[in-house]
Amino acid sequence: MAEDVRAEMVSTVFEVVVREGDVVAEGDTLVILESMKMEIPVLAESAGTVTSVGVSVGDVIQQGDLIAVIS
Repeated sequence: MAEDVRAEMVSTVFEVVVREGDVVAEGDTLVILESMKMEIPVLAESAGTVTSVGVSVGDVIQQGDLIAVIS
């Protein structure tokens, strides 16, 4: 079953830590967002393989935008 990882707030992508095909454990950092000069890690809520990364460094994302898919 695939897990969509979505943005919880408007922010800028500061760093993309994972790539498609990477295996992640629950709690691993997927990307780091920046909002109001704070760095906010986005963590995997379940273990699996990253099948899609929908953001790049510098992207401005909105609440609900797709960040990654883990299956």
